[in-house]
Amino acid sequence: MLTASQRVKMITAIAPLLAAEEWSVIDLTLRQFKLPTTDFWDGNTKDGYVVQMVTDADDETLTELAGHLGVESTPRASSIMPSFWLDSHLRLFVSHLAKRKKDAALLQRGLLAYQISGFIAHKDIEPTKKWQDEIELALSTADALVAMLTPGFHESKWTDQEIGFAMGRSLPILSIRLGEDPYGFLAREQAIQGVGVTEDKLARAIFGVFAKNKQTQKRMAQSVVSRFVGSNTFASAKENFALIEKTEYWDGQLSTLVKKAVKENNQISDAWYLPDKVKAFLKTKATKE
Repeated sequence: MLTASQRVKMITAIAPLLAAEEWSVIDLTLRQFKLPTTDFWDGNTKDGYVVQMVTDADDETLTELAGHLGVESTPRASSIMPSFWLDSHLRLFVSHLAKRKKDAALLQRGLLAYQISGFIAHKDIEPTKKWQDEIELALSTADALVAMLTPGFHESKWTDQEIGFAMGRSLPILSIRLGEDPYGFLAREQAIQGVGVTEDKLARAIFGVFAKNKQTQKRMAQSVVSRFVGSNTFASAKENFALIEKTEYWDGQLSTLVKKAVKENNQISDAWYLPDKVKAFLKTKATKE
């Protein structure tokens, strides 16, 4: 028997996938699974229609429909770690239209300054590997997803399927308004403005969101601490520590790593005023642990 939480997650994953189809295919699918349809839908979106039609489905039917659409009944992260993710980085799937791949690549580059590894489907997949399999692997191993909402995003079946997959895994999703507003279930997720914003500022805003999000804050803290430990100049040590100061999550293991770095990395220990700032920071964190 599915729990209420599992049903909600499954329905929110099913809706954008089925809603990506034409109305005739949506109703055909619903009828094949013995689910209701109507010719008098007065809602605004296909997503809402699908939710309305499947809400009262029994667990078996809901699970079968989810399987038909490629949604796992108990979505989980893959144990395989593909080579396109950078070590010790937050893993971020960047959902975008193919024609905006240059903008996505610029964002990917900007994210590196915040220890975030962005996956760009049209850039990171090796030509010899199956395109769809690699996208699914990226979605299965990502920590979060960011949707670049440019005009036409909602009309793309691929992007809606990516959103549905991420929702099925209950990943944190961040929308970037780039000429299109969040729609359907995306309207309930956090969104930031991207029009007229440089890639560097956009990357900083994305970092700020995932440094605070309860699902990603630990991974984000671990990532920036790893970046700080590997600082190779005085300037980078100060910049990397500034990222640590913006994190929400902290624990004793992170304190140990930072203390060790101050002792063993002379780019940190010899940086002007930095050891004192680190000491004060750790003292503040110690009182909260």
